[in-house]
Amino acid sequence: MSSYRLGATRVADTFAEAFPMRFSRLVITAATADWVHQAASSATGFATSVIGCKCEAAIERPLGAAQTPDGRPGAAVLLFAMDREGVGKRLIERVGQCVMTCPTTACFDGLQGAERTVPLGASLRYFGDGFQASKLIAGERFWRIPVMEGEFLVCDSAGVGRGVGGGNLIIEAGDGDTALRSAQAAAEAMRGEGIALPFPGGIVRSGSKVGALSSKSMPASTNHQLAPTLRAQTSDTLVPDGVGAVFEIVIDGVSEDAVREAMRRGLHASAAAGATHVSAANFGGKLGEFHFPLAELRDPP
Repeated sequence: MSSYRLGATRVADTFAEAFPMRFSRLVITAATADWVHQAASSATGFATSVIGCKCEAAIERPLGAAQTPDGRPGAAVLLFAMDREGVGKRLIERVGQCVMTCPTTACFDGLQGAERTVPLGASLRYFGDGFQASKLIAGERFWRIPVMEGEFLVCDSAGVGRGVGGGNLIIEAGDGDTALRSAQAAAEAMRGEGIALPFPGGIVRSGSKVGALSSKSMPASTNHQLAPTLRAQTSDTLVPDGVGAVFEIVIDGVSEDAVREAMRRGLHASAAAGATHVSAANFGGKLGEFHFPLAELRDPP
C-alpha cells in the first residue's frame, strides 16, 4: 500500500469508511460538577458499539454554569443509533436508569429545533404514578417527576439529528507504551463539540472484522490482520515490520465535516506523539457512504 510521510510517521494512502446514523444531544445538569460526571458517565456507559450495545454514546464536553439552561454545572452527551426509534428507546432507558436516579440532576434537550423528535419526559413521566406535573418554561414543555429527594425535571422530548458513525484511525508503534501514548494524544485532540468517542478512553484495542473464520454464528471476531502476535501465523497480515502494538479510535460525529476535522486533529496529534504508522479501516467503499481519505488530512488542523 502506498503512503506518505507526516514527519517520522508513515500514513497509509487509504480511507476510513463511515455510515449514516441518527443522534441526540442531551444536556445533563446537577448541583455539582462531580454529580454531573457521575450521571453523564453512567448514561454513556456500555455504549461502545451498536453491534453489542444497541447504541454508541459518549460525553461530548463539560459545560459551565453559564452554558446550561438552569445555571448549574453540566455536560453535553451524544447518543447515536441506527434509526430514530433506536435513539428514542436508548434515551428512555438511559435517562430513566442513570440520570433520574442520580442525585440533584435535571435533563434538557440539546438539539432544540431539530426536524424530528422522540418522546423522553413524555414517557418517563409515568414513573410519577399520576403525581407528575407538566411545566412550560420559555415555551418548552418539561415534566416534574416527584422523587424521594424532591423532583426530577426532564424535557418532554429530545431532538434527533442526522450524524455519521464509524470514522476511524488505526495507530501503530513499535511498542505498547508508544502506541498507547500516541492513541491517547489523538483521542484528546479529537474530543470537542460535535464528536463522540464511544470506546473506553476513546481507544479500542480489540479491533474486529465482520464474521469469523472459525464460526458462522459470530457477527464479528478479532481482526487477525492487525494483531501483532499473529503476524507470523497469517498470510494476510497488515501489521508492518517493527510494529508491536496497534490501537484503533472510532469517531462518531454530528456531521461529515465534524468527523473529518476530528480525524485531522487526531492524525497530527498521534504523529507528534510518536506513532510510526497510521492507517484506517474500510470495507472497500461498498458499505458506507462517507469516505475519509487520509491523504486529504495531510494539512495540519
